Amino acid sequence: MPIFAAIDIGSNSVRLKIARVVAHQLKSLHEDREVTRLGASVFETGLVSPEAMANTLRALKRFQRAVQSHAVDKIRVVATSAMRDARNGPAFQAWVKAETGWDMEIISGLEEGRLIHRGVMSAEQGAGGRVLLIDLGGGSCEITLSEHKRIKETISVPLGAVRLTGEFLSADPAPPDGLAQMRHFIARELRRARRRVQPENVSLVIGTSGTAAALSDACAAVAKAAGPAKKSPRRSTTRATSTPPIAPTPIVRKLAAKIARLSLAERETIPGIGPRRAEIIVAGSQVFAELLESFDLPGFRYSPLGLRDGILVQMLAETDARASGHREFEQERWESVLATAKRYGVDPRQAEPVRAHALQLFKELKPLHGLPPEYENWLAAAAILRDTGKFINHQGHHRHSQYIISSSEIYGYTPVQRTLVSAIARYLGKSRPQPGDRAMRNIPADEHKNVFRAVVIMRLAVALNQDRASDVLRVAARLYPKRVYLEVKPGRTGAELELWSLRKEAAYFREVFGRELLGTLA
Repeated sequence: MPIFAAIDIGSNSVRLKIARVVAHQLKSLHEDREVTRLGASVFETGLVSPEAMANTLRALKRFQRAVQSHAVDKIRVVATSAMRDARNGPAFQAWVKAETGWDMEIISGLEEGRLIHRGVMSAEQGAGGRVLLIDLGGGSCEITLSEHKRIKETISVPLGAVRLTGEFLSADPAPPDGLAQMRHFIARELRRARRRVQPENVSLVIGTSGTAAALSDACAAVAKAAGPAKKSPRRSTTRATSTPPIAPTPIVRKLAAKIARLSLAERETIPGIGPRRAEIIVAGSQVFAELLESFDLPGFRYSPLGLRDGILVQMLAETDARASGHREFEQERWESVLATAKRYGVDPRQAEPVRAHALQLFKELKPLHGLPPEYENWLAAAAILRDTGKFINHQGHHRHSQYIISSSEIYGYTPVQRTLVSAIARYLGKSRPQPGDRAMRNIPADEHKNVFRAVVIMRLAVALNQDRASDVLRVAARLYPKRVYLEVKPGRTGAELELWSLRKEAAYFREVFGRELLGTLA
């Protein structure tokens, strides 16, 4: 039973969650959290301060001890808004690597929203309709519209509580002019978000993160102080029940207005708002109040799940084919590949024969190439996306394809995985991959040999498809100690061009695999 760990390095806090796989599901073993305010200096100066780096690294070392004590098999460390904006982010990445051995992955706002959605929806039983997810962090706010647990739209806006506090609220209590400017900025960003998200007919609103938790607790305290309310069949009024309470929009607005007038010491006395949360709750409550009102939403329900849970769910889906989310994950990832292809003018139906031959060769030549199983997916993606570069220019389009693939938002692929796919699609012309190439620079050195072998398989698949519209050739691979035969069954128009193309690949095949490649007619 493997054990996974997920670390979320946010702009306000750093979080750890460790879970064991039991009967193809995740069972939580350990959680930890520390407020480090990593983004506070970034949003003012564009740089992570040395103090914030040191605080975050201390938390990560504590997390590392927990990871080691639980004998974690696989860990993923991601950073969000602060690291996206920090000019010295790469330096901090290198420091984390040197001190912990972990590769800190900086994810985009859209990928952050997708992972949060995955984490929340993995535990939601009654979220079959249109659901709006709001994750208000320290540096950004991710807003996701979900329908039948599938993402319809997601957007990341710069409305994090730490960011807004540092930019607009320089004094305590909040200065009226800064408060007015902040509200204007929030309203402008949310108008743009609403045009994208279109939250009409939403049946449930879920808020995640610390701000949502604090507002939910504060609203519950207000409702309790007001006395017993009429029972509602749709809403629960206590956290002891299976369904958490709804924080109504009118109460959220009143709380936001009240909080904005209070000093730090006074804010700390509000139920649910601790000392560290009180420092940024003015900005966070204003965002929630404005979002709920401008989107015409009745309120929100808090969920303790978030980014780290989505990371764990995705790790499970990637490694366990029997996990409940595996098929959904694979489908969503493949749909994202197809959507990227169409965005750049590639017809997936025309690329399909190359994909089919690449996967066939991957299976039939497995004793020869010895590639890890995940390369089957990466070969398929590269086959579909290999001609995206023609959107920029037909001349040198393989270089353009490499740039497009590595830079695009493709759901379910980490930046390193996108780079691997882009390298496989890059070397389909005259050039051959070399360790110092730009396309190979961000690929771990121990993966270079695998990439070289995957490139050969992709080149063979392309050689077997020389602009054939419907006359797709059938091929069979035969492996011998010194030779590999590709037996090609001719189509209606023969197979001479394909056999010639295979002969052109023989020298590189011999260089990589140490065997002769012979193309023959079946």
